Amino acid sequence: MQRDENHPRPQFVREKWTDLGGNWGFAYDDNNVGLKENWKSKPEIFNQTIIVPFPPESAASGIGNKAFHPVVWYRRELELEAGFELNLKRVLLHFGAVDYEAEVWVNGQSVACHEGGNTPFTADITNALDPGQKTQVVVLRAEDQPTDLSQPRGKQYWEEKPRRIWYERTTGIWQPVWLEYVSDTYIAEIRWTPDLERGLLDMEVRLNQKPPRPLKLGVKLSLRGVYLAEDEIKVERSQVRRSIALEAGRITMNREEILWSPQYPNLIDAEITLLEGEQTVDSVLSYAGLRSVGFNKGRFLLNDRPYYLRLVLEQGYWPETHLAAPSNEALRREVELTKELGFNGVRIHQKVEDPRYLYWCDRLGLMVWGEMANAYVFSPAAVEKFTREWLEVLRRDYNHPCIVAWVPLNESWGVPDLEHNQKQRSYVKALYNLTHSLDDTRPVIGNDGWEHIVGDVWGIHDYAINGSYIRERYGSPEAVERTLSQIQPHYRNIVLPENTHRGEPIMLTEVGGFSLAPSTGEEWWGYETAKDSEAFLAKYTDLIQAILDCPTISGFCYTQLTDTGQETNGLLKADREPKVDPQAIRAVTVGPSKALPGEIIKNIQLATAVASFQASGT
Repeated sequence: MQRDENHPRPQFVREKWTDLGGNWGFAYDDNNVGLKENWKSKPEIFNQTIIVPFPPESAASGIGNKAFHPVVWYRRELELEAGFELNLKRVLLHFGAVDYEAEVWVNGQSVACHEGGNTPFTADITNALDPGQKTQVVVLRAEDQPTDLSQPRGKQYWEEKPRRIWYERTTGIWQPVWLEYVSDTYIAEIRWTPDLERGLLDMEVRLNQKPPRPLKLGVKLSLRGVYLAEDEIKVERSQVRRSIALEAGRITMNREEILWSPQYPNLIDAEITLLEGEQTVDSVLSYAGLRSVGFNKGRFLLNDRPYYLRLVLEQGYWPETHLAAPSNEALRREVELTKELGFNGVRIHQKVEDPRYLYWCDRLGLMVWGEMANAYVFSPAAVEKFTREWLEVLRRDYNHPCIVAWVPLNESWGVPDLEHNQKQRSYVKALYNLTHSLDDTRPVIGNDGWEHIVGDVWGIHDYAINGSYIRERYGSPEAVERTLSQIQPHYRNIVLPENTHRGEPIMLTEVGGFSLAPSTGEEWWGYETAKDSEAFLAKYTDLIQAILDCPTISGFCYTQLTDTGQETNGLLKADREPKVDPQAIRAVTVGPSKALPGEIIKNIQLATAVASFQASGT
C-alpha cells in the first residue's frame, strides 16, 4: 500500500477513497424555507453550480457572491465504486469542514448533523444507499449566521464589507469531501504519543465497534524504509493500547536521524492492519514523529534542548479561495515559502488549518502553534460553542509532530473584560486546564498577547515601530520588569496580578506588521508603512536584529506572511509573490544561533527578576 499525499487526511490513509470535489448543485435559502418545503427532494431548486470545496463567497467557487446569505444548500449525484457491495460492507462520507451548522441527507434520509465550522465529521451512509439505483443523491444544508458573534468565526467579518484586520466570510463547505469504503468493523482512530525517555511510541487504536469475534491488529513501523518495530495484538474490545519499543538493536542512527525537528523532519511510517485470521479486514497508513516539547528556565525546549522560535503569522487566506486552500500543491508551496524566508515555524492565526497543510509542515519541517478561531462576545452560548469545537480540534490534530503549542484564545477576543470579570478569567483558566488534561505533551497558552492569566509561554504583542523600542523594553531583565509594570504595549496590561512567573519563556508573539506603500490607489492597512522595498527591508532588519539581540526573548512571531485583503502587512503579496528579495529576508530572519549558554544564564536571571516583580504586587 503506497502513501497518497493527495489524501484529504494524510495521517490516516486508506487505499479506497473517492474525491467528491468538483461541481455540485447549489441554492441560496435566504428566507429559510428549505426545510419546510422539503428542498432535499426537489432537484429543480439547485439551479446554480458551485465548485466544491470553495466557499460561495470566493471567485474559485464559480459563485463569488459576498453578500449575506445565512443558509445555503448543496446537491450532488454520485456513483459508488462498481462491485463494492460484493466485498466491502460500509461506505463512509467525510466532510473536512463546513461552516457552520450542517445537516446531510442521502437519498432523502438524514445521515449526519454537525455544528462547528472548523472541524470534520463523518457519516456512515450505507443504510441510506439504494442498491437499485445507479446514482445516489447527497444533499447538504449549511447555516452560517454572519452576525452571530457567539459563533467561533476568527477573522471572518460580521459587517458586509471587510476592513482593518478582518476578512471575507466563508459559508458552507470549505474543505474536501470524500468517500471511503470499509468493512463492518474498521479502524476509526489512531493516536500516537512519543516517549523519548523510554524509547517508546505509545499507540491507541479505536475501532468503530466492539468486534463480534476476536481479531488481530498488526503494526509495522519504519523510517525511510528501515525497519524499526513490528507488533501483533489480539483485539477483543473497541479500543487497543500498546507501547511499542523501538528496538535499539535496529536503530544505529543518531538523534538527528530519528528525532523530528525543523532541520530534520524525520517521520516514522506506520502500517496498521486489522486481520481476521489471515484475511485483511481494514488497513490504514499513518505516521508519527518522535519529538518532545516543553520549557525550562526561560527557554522553549525541543527534544530537551533550547530552541529559538522564529515564527511568522499565517492567516491562511487566498484571494481566489478565501479560507479554503486552492490545492494541495498550494499548501505545500506555502510551507516551502515560509521556510525559504528563514522561519522555523508559524502561528496559525484564528483558523484551524487544513490537515493537508499540517502534513506538509510535518513532512518538510515547520513548527506550528495551533490556534482556534475565536468568538467576539462572552456568553454561555459562546462558551459552549467554543469548547465543543476546541475539543474536536485537539482530537483531530493531536498526532501532528509539527504542532508544538496550543493557543485557545488570542488576546482578549471573546473575553473582552478579563481584567474585571471573574467569569471570563475562570473560562481562560478552564480552557488551559482542559487542554492540558487532554494533551500533556505540549505547552498551552490560555490567551496569547496580553492580560495573561495562565500559560506556559508569556507571549507579548508589541507593534513597536523600530528596534530601539524593542531594546529599551526587553534588552535586560530589568527592562522586562519595567515593561511588565509600566510600558503596557498595545495599551494593555501584559499580565494580570493573579498570574506568577514560573520560568516560562517570554516571546514577542506578534511584532512588525509593516506595509509597503501601494503604487496605485488600492485600499491598504498596516501598523507602519515603508515607502519602497529598500525601506521595507531596512525596517525589517532593524526590528528583527533588535529582537535577536535581546537575551530575555526566546522567540518571536512576525506579522505576517502574506497580504490578506486590505491588510497589506505581509512579507509576501496576496498572490505569494515576494515584496523583497527572499534571500535578504532569510538572512535577517535566521540571524545568529540563539542556543548560547550565556543567553540561558541571562534568562535564569530574567526569571528571577520577573518572579521578584510578581511577588512585589506592583
